[in-house]
Amino acid sequence: MPVYSFEALTAEGQSRKGVIDADSAKAARGMLRSQALVPIKLETVGVDAAQMPGKDGVQQQGSRRRRRVFNATGLGVWTRQLAGLVSSGLPLERALSSLADEAERENEHQLVATLRAEVNGGSTFARALAQHPREFSDIFVAVIGAGEQSGNLGLVLERLADDLEEQQALKSKLIGAALYPAIVTVVAMVIVLFLVAYVVPQVAHVFASSKRALPILTVIMIGISNFVRSYGWLLLIALVLAALGGRVALANAVFREKFDAAWLNVPILGKLARSYNTARFASTLAMLSAAGVPILKALQAAADTLSNRALRTDALDALVLVREGAPLASALAQKKRFPGLLAMFARLGEQTGQLPVMLQRAAKQLGTEVARRAMQLATLLEPLLIVAMGLAVMLIVLAVLLPIIQLNQLVK
Repeated sequence: MPVYSFEALTAEGQSRKGVIDADSAKAARGMLRSQALVPIKLETVGVDAAQMPGKDGVQQQGSRRRRRVFNATGLGVWTRQLAGLVSSGLPLERALSSLADEAERENEHQLVATLRAEVNGGSTFARALAQHPREFSDIFVAVIGAGEQSGNLGLVLERLADDLEEQQALKSKLIGAALYPAIVTVVAMVIVLFLVAYVVPQVAHVFASSKRALPILTVIMIGISNFVRSYGWLLLIALVLAALGGRVALANAVFREKFDAAWLNVPILGKLARSYNTARFASTLAMLSAAGVPILKALQAAADTLSNRALRTDALDALVLVREGAPLASALAQKKRFPGLLAMFARLGEQTGQLPVMLQRAAKQLGTEVARRAMQLATLLEPLLIVAMGLAVMLIVLAVLLPIIQLNQLVK
């Protein structure tokens, strides 16, 4: 059932705004008049603009540039709030109505109001969520659908909120670990470029009239400075073209898979990428299994969360083996790119009948390892970057000072 946002006048002439569920715009106006309201403005809300025909009957494309209502953190908070309301015994339609009323932003209010209208009109919650793929992923929808079928929607929402918060916490740790080295690197490059492009040429100009040979370090630094000043823009263009070429190459599925496979063999970073992807895979698989999603469908959805194409291919190969009758642990053990820890916990889960619990433990242990390795790498990089920056500045300063010291000795 469509949802309309309205602006109307009361009998006292006061303005009132809100949303209303109705089969058509005409019916919405009639409902407003029955409430002694005079409609002034009535607009359809909650429908993706890409699916709404324009004046010429052509579908509009502006929604592709529209910002999402929920970011990763916001979706986790919203899911946690909905889980609390549903678990307390409140019907889903009333829970959505409460969240719509409490929404601080208009676009969030409209989205939740649309979901409420769909549920109130007889649609399942999962089907209503599936109408908004920009906001709710296929995995999110699949978990909700499994929760509705099992009758444990509140519990499933709690697990879904836990999973979203854990993934966001792990991502935040990785970003936090990489942020400081990235800032130090950028600042160091700016300082070095400034010294090479501005300071060194000034020194070269001062000693240009001198007939004495300059120290070799100064000559090298002046050469680098001249190259940067003369061909720096060409170097910048080359870097941009290389970046664009790399992006185009990575868009090719075959090249991307080979690149991701090679990336897994890079020391330190490869192991970090392997553990991070496996943690997401295990966490998603555990959540879907616990919600009652069939193992083949759960494996397919979990494989789609893998950003590394080589690992995704291995996960899909494991899916084929499981479909042919192989145990999950055996299928995963044959794929050597996955850490052995995953197959071990999967085997324990199959033996004890607690596969979701064991997979979640594997995800937690791998996530902890990722966070620990990322912090260790950041801790190691920080002093190395500072030392590298100090050496670069020291060489530039020496290139400037050596001719001055040389002249000073001549004067004496």
